[in-house]
Amino acid sequence: MYNSTKAGLGALLTAGVVVAFYQTQIRRWILAERTTSGGTTVGSSGKPKKDDSDKRDKEKSKTDEDDKKEKKGIFSAIQGTFEQLIAEQTAKKDPKPIPEEDLRDKGIGVVQAYEEGRPNQRDASTDTQWLTFSDKLLAAKESILSIDWPKLTNLTNVFPDWATGLPEWVTKLQRELNMEPGSLADEIWSEAQDPTVNPEVGKDAHVRLGTDLCEDEQCFLASRKAFTKRGLAKYLDIPESEIHDDDVPIIATTGSGGGLRAMIAGTGYYQALTEAGLYNCTTYTAGVSGSCWLQALYLTSLGKCSFDRVMEHLKTRINVHIAYPPKALELVTSAPTNKYLLRGVVERLKTGYSSFSLVDLYGLLLGARLLVPSNELTLDDNDLKLSSQRRFLENGEQPLPLYTAVRHEIPFMDGENEKGEPISEELKEKASKQHESWFQWFEATPYELYCEELEAGIPTWAMGRRFENGVNVSREVPEMKLPLLFGIFGSAFCATLSHYYQEIRPFVTSVSLFLSLDKMVLDRNNDLSKVHPIDPCSIPNFVKGLKGSLPSTCPESLFETESIKLMDAGMSNNLACYPLLRPGRSIDILIAFDSSAEIQTANWIGYAEGYAKQRKIQGWPIAIGWPKGDKQAQQELEDAQAHSVKEAHEKLEAQREASEAEKEKPLSQRIEEREKKNALGYCTVWVGSKEERDSDDEPPPSKAVEDDWELMKPNAGITVVYFPLIPNEKVPGVDPEICPYLSTWNFEWTPEQIDQTVALAKANFQEGAEKLKRTVRAVYERKKKLRLEMEEKMIEMREKREEERHEENRRTHGIHDHFS
Repeated sequence: MYNSTKAGLGALLTAGVVVAFYQTQIRRWILAERTTSGGTTVGSSGKPKKDDSDKRDKEKSKTDEDDKKEKKGIFSAIQGTFEQLIAEQTAKKDPKPIPEEDLRDKGIGVVQAYEEGRPNQRDASTDTQWLTFSDKLLAAKESILSIDWPKLTNLTNVFPDWATGLPEWVTKLQRELNMEPGSLADEIWSEAQDPTVNPEVGKDAHVRLGTDLCEDEQCFLASRKAFTKRGLAKYLDIPESEIHDDDVPIIATTGSGGGLRAMIAGTGYYQALTEAGLYNCTTYTAGVSGSCWLQALYLTSLGKCSFDRVMEHLKTRINVHIAYPPKALELVTSAPTNKYLLRGVVERLKTGYSSFSLVDLYGLLLGARLLVPSNELTLDDNDLKLSSQRRFLENGEQPLPLYTAVRHEIPFMDGENEKGEPISEELKEKASKQHESWFQWFEATPYELYCEELEAGIPTWAMGRRFENGVNVSREVPEMKLPLLFGIFGSAFCATLSHYYQEIRPFVTSVSLFLSLDKMVLDRNNDLSKVHPIDPCSIPNFVKGLKGSLPSTCPESLFETESIKLMDAGMSNNLACYPLLRPGRSIDILIAFDSSAEIQTANWIGYAEGYAKQRKIQGWPIAIGWPKGDKQAQQELEDAQAHSVKEAHEKLEAQREASEAEKEKPLSQRIEEREKKNALGYCTVWVGSKEERDSDDEPPPSKAVEDDWELMKPNAGITVVYFPLIPNEKVPGVDPEICPYLSTWNFEWTPEQIDQTVALAKANFQEGAEKLKRTVRAVYERKKKLRLEMEEKMIEMREKREEERHEENRRTHGIHDHFS
């Protein structure tokens, strides 16, 4: 666990350090060039600055005492950075709505300009977002060109070999995106408005209000029943003619977050589920982060509804780092892939509703690595739209995928209430103490983007449009493309500072220099939980202007804001249980494939209980998950603290020795020790209860199911089957807790590593395959028994009513016997 955390931290810190280092080197080269040409360096104020040569000489002759001072400076800098980030985020204001007249004047309403005629280059340059992007691209090019690249040939330790090709790539990208007639961007934007290419631009979209499932999903459920019934008959070896439609359990699966590890392990689990015959029995699949990427690939021309094909595709596409610039830039700047990959970027910038962000760039890189076939010569346009996945769901042939993201609601973050009036310090302090920030879940299917808390949704093909009062402002906006959605689904780097710190805390507390920093951060954890160093991705706010039509629980901040910021749902829960529990979906069995990091310390499956209570979901099992009580967790946390430098060194040394000793133990011994600690096994089953309670006392915790009869109780509720990704002696050498390549932050996998991870997931599934089959059979038999009992009661009630009717007729018509 400690090693996996260190691996994740290492990747995170390395990326940050490398970026900062490269930026510093570039600035130094530019500075040196200016100094050589002008003799003096001029600051922003126009006054000459002091020559830095004396300082550099002094740095070379630093004493040990200077080193100590520098360490103190590091701590001060880190502390200042935390405080600065908090202050910057607190001071952020939600941009005020721009009047429609201003939108037209500034050129943001590009669609309207197209209605009057094709805009020229001057029209494009007036688009605020496009102009900003173009300026940044030009600035990047000028900065790169200002470097004396020939000098870098002797500085391979500073700049990689591929860096010398940056000017050419940037020039190429700028040429394609300049919107001149005949440019790639001009072609993309012309096709974006063509109804034959994007049929959705010919339709108006409306916000659907209500708690029911959308009509398309209801039609899907009716069609899916025939397939799940057929699949269940084959899985349980029962003649299909003997199975009643109402007896077929509604089965759903959820994958976890965890980047490419979750995606690859999920492929193995779903391969095993398919081979067992149970995948054909499922109605829904849901995912978070990497599991969303898996679902999307499965329903493309690349996956063709085959997890075997998905795995083979991944072997050819992720053996190079996902963000390795040469490969990514080559795909983005070269035909034919550039046209497809840049569609979302051009359309997003030309509509002008949202700026191009780091999340968009990340999604673009993900799209380049995951959606491009191995030959890199063809790309199916249909693979770029979520709504196009309908073609695989016709007549209910495949389970319905649920994609997830969350919005972080932080009340009073701007220091104003909904009327724009300042919030009193007393009220802000009260809100801060009550931890009133929370996450709102958004789900996307090929049919609809929906938020249960807002009780509102829009057609999936309308994602990216602006809405006012429940109607789109303009229809001529193409659907938001899948690469950009990839970025949203997997944007774990948009976490709060609190999330970041929890990831790196084991490292911080192991260094005596940072012990004071640790205390400072923990004291301000409430503030850190409301700060996002990297802004989440923005989409137009589709509930703007619907204040009177939304639930009373809807935050005031959403009534007039122009955008909704969405991020990785793993910020709230790394398993997508919540959307599966939505009323109307009526899940009987939920199968969770958990490939999260540090599974035992983050009880994701257990966190769903809070949602079930809040939404009054009947039948969710109580107090399930990894059996670690609050007192035990608190004690472990206290044991991990160091209260002095000496104690920190002692604990660090002990931790290292324990980690090394753990590696030396045979896997069978590690598994046995884990079981002694009451850890869960390869497959654990819990079942909830629908029994009405007479008191307000908390019900007892749900125990893991040991006998099938527990699933047969008439008042049995939702059945949860949990498969964690843990070591298995049948796949030696693969341990998610200590294997570096199984880190969340690993983006480069060899085919052998993919095979090993898939083998581990399949081996773990096989450990619980028989238990899972007995579980499905028990739930089926329970539903069948309840149906038959209900039918018997209905027959008795009809016979009783018929008898009462005859008795009433005898009295009404005066029918008497011969003694009357």
